Amino acid sequence: MTDTSGAPRPHSGESHRGIGSKLNWLRAGVLGANDGIVSVAGLVVGVAGATSDRSAIVVAGVAGLVAGALSMAGGEYVSVSTQRDTERAMLRLEKQELRTMPEEEERELAGIYEERGLSPELAARVARELTEKDALQAHADAELRIDPNDLTNPWHAAFASMAAFTVGALLPLLAIVFPPTSWRVWTCVAGVVIGLAITGFTSARLGNARAGRAVARNVGVGLLTMLVTYAVGLLFGVSTG
Repeated sequence: MTDTSGAPRPHSGESHRGIGSKLNWLRAGVLGANDGIVSVAGLVVGVAGATSDRSAIVVAGVAGLVAGALSMAGGEYVSVSTQRDTERAMLRLEKQELRTMPEEEERELAGIYEERGLSPELAARVARELTEKDALQAHADAELRIDPNDLTNPWHAAFASMAAFTVGALLPLLAIVFPPTSWRVWTCVAGVVIGLAITGFTSARLGNARAGRAVARNVGVGLLTMLVTYAVGLLFGVSTG
């Protein structure tokens, strides 16, 4: 995107990256909810195959929800913390290079814009003006694809993953706990199918993929998970009288 002078408009790129970042967070939330649905559905259906004791199913479901949510949060925190540490290290190195060899860094920035299609003269002018305004921001944007003022936050990621998993896990847990014993498993299966259809459709739309295939794949995995765990529950089941 260029203005009337032919120079690039950095804010446009930043806006696109902001939208992409939000879509990535939304997609991660959908996948977290999907993981919660499948994980806890497999657990409670398996326990329901082993016993009709409502208390045992509730305890197993709540334990699975808490363990899964904490595991998701911890894994996301560690992953995003590593990413943030990497971003900070790259920015420190860039600051050092800008301080010790500013001319070389400006030529490097101009070269980046030349590779993106600008003429050498225009690329040099853009690099010079951006460097005068904020050299670190210019290099972080063009070279590192990082916004120094908006680094990834591991706590946000952890809480978002925990919340998404919890929301998804509540669906099979509530669906299997409240109905009568004879309807318990079938109600859970129906609720899980609906939930997985929604998450599959949403993830497909976010990724511009075919919704039908994504929904079928998502629901198929969930049904297979519940079938296997229910069979295991029946195999090792106990009589409750």
